[in-house]
Amino acid sequence: MSFIKKLTGSNSKPNLFGKTSVSPSTPPTADGPPLTKDPSLVKIESPAALKKETSSAALPVSAQPQQQPQQQQQPQPQPQQPQQQPQTVANMDLGYQRNDGLAPMDVDSPKKQNWEQTNIASPPAAITRPPPPVASAVASQPAGGATHLPAVPGAMAAGGKGGARQKFSLADFQLDRTLGTGSFGRVHLVRLRSTGKYYAMKVLKKTEIVKMKQVEHTVNEKNILEMLDFPFLVSMLGTFQDYANLYFVMEYVQGGELFSYLRRCGRFPNHVARFYAAQVVMAFEHLHSKDIIYRDLKPENLLIDAKGNIKITDFGFAKHVPDVTWTLCGTPDYLAPEIIQSRGYGRAVDWWALGVLIYEMLAGHPPFYDEDHFKLYEKILACKPKFPTHFDPAAKDLVKRLLSADLTKRYGNLKGGVNDIKKHKWFAGVDWEKLKALHIQAPYAPPVKGEGDTSNFDPYPEDHEPYGIVCADPYREKFRDF
Repeated sequence: MSFIKKLTGSNSKPNLFGKTSVSPSTPPTADGPPLTKDPSLVKIESPAALKKETSSAALPVSAQPQQQPQQQQQPQPQPQQPQQQPQTVANMDLGYQRNDGLAPMDVDSPKKQNWEQTNIASPPAAITRPPPPVASAVASQPAGGATHLPAVPGAMAAGGKGGARQKFSLADFQLDRTLGTGSFGRVHLVRLRSTGKYYAMKVLKKTEIVKMKQVEHTVNEKNILEMLDFPFLVSMLGTFQDYANLYFVMEYVQGGELFSYLRRCGRFPNHVARFYAAQVVMAFEHLHSKDIIYRDLKPENLLIDAKGNIKITDFGFAKHVPDVTWTLCGTPDYLAPEIIQSRGYGRAVDWWALGVLIYEMLAGHPPFYDEDHFKLYEKILACKPKFPTHFDPAAKDLVKRLLSADLTKRYGNLKGGVNDIKKHKWFAGVDWEKLKALHIQAPYAPPVKGEGDTSNFDPYPEDHEPYGIVCADPYREKFRDF
C-alpha cells in the first residue's frame, strides 16, 4: 500500500512545490546506512552517519572548544580543567537525562543594546537545542488556517495570556494507549468523554520536575502554549493537575513524526523538502513576531497531520526573549557557533537550525558530524559543510546563507528579516498566503484510518503508575496556575 498521496496540478489545490511524489516504501537513496529509531532514542546506526541524539539540556563545559583571539574558525583544544561534579539535566518535554552537562541557566540582558547600529536585525543568536519531544498532537483541522479547538461542554474557562483556556479533571477523559515516554512521564492518547474527541495528554510527574529543577521551564512552556494559535504549531486545549502529576491536553496529530517519513525515504526530493521548510519558515515567523525563540528544530519535533501538513511540537525549551539570553543547552548536531562560544543569542539561532534541517532533509544526514563532540564543535565553528552532488543549487545557496557563523550575514537575522528567506530563489513560486491557509496539497498524506488511529506511532509498554491517586502534594503551590 502506497504511503504517498501524489501531488496534483488541479486548480482547486495548486501544486507549487514540484512535479513528482516520493514513496517511503522505496529503498533509501541517501548515502550511508538507513536510519533506525529505538523507542526512546532516534539515531543513525553508523559511525559515518550522524547519530540523532535526544536534545541534551546542556553542554559539558569541559567539552567546549576554547576560543582563540585570532583564530575563531579553528579553535584549539582547551587545556584540561579539573573535573567538576556534573549536574544531571533532563529533557523539558518528556525527554531524557544526560549526566555530562550543566543545568541550563537563563541570564537575560540587563539592558537592551543598540543592535540597529549593525546589519543585524536581532541580538547575537546562539541556539540551544532542547529535548526530543514525545509526539504530541493534532485534532480536527479546519481547511482555512489555524486549528481552533472548540469549547468543550462542562469544561470551566480559565484565563490565559492567549485568551480563555479550559479546565478539566482526570475524570473527564478516557485513557488510551501510550504514544511516547520520557524521563518526566509519558504522553497518552485520550478521549474526552463529553464529546468523544481524541487528544494527546502529556503527563508529567511533579516530583521529577522539582528534582531536576525544571519548574520554571515547565510553567514557561504552559504560558507559551497558551499564546499560540497557528496552523503549523501544535495547540493546547488546557492543563490541570492532581496530587502527583501535571497534565497538558494537546491536539492529537495522527500522522506521527516527520523523522519516520524521512527514515523511510532516505532523503527527500527537492520539492518535498521545500514544502516542509516553507511551513517551518511561517511557523518561525509567527513565533518571532511574539519574541518567542523555539530552539528545538529537528525532524523528530515535526509532526504530520492527517492532510500532510506539519505541526511543530515540544515547546519545553521555547522562551520569550525580547532581547538576548544565555541558556546553555542543546543537541550537539544542531548547535549554532554562538552557543559553543558561550555568547548571548536571540532568534537567529532558529534560522541556523532551519539550515541544518533543510540540509538533513535533502542529504539524509546533518551537515556536521563526528562521534567526538569536541571535534563536532570544531566542525561547526569552521562552518564548511560538504554538499552531495545531487544537492539542488538554489537549496545549497540558501543553506550556506543560513549556516553562516557571521551573524551580520546569516539570512533571517539581517534587516530584511524573514523576507530574505521567503524571497530566496529556492522558494520561488511559493504562494505563502495559500500555504498558510492550507490550500496547497501536501506531498505526502499519512495513512490514517480514523481520528483515534495510532498506527503511525511506536508501541510502548503500559507500565506507568496509576493516575489520580490521593497522596501528599507538597508542590501544588509551585504549579498553582495549572
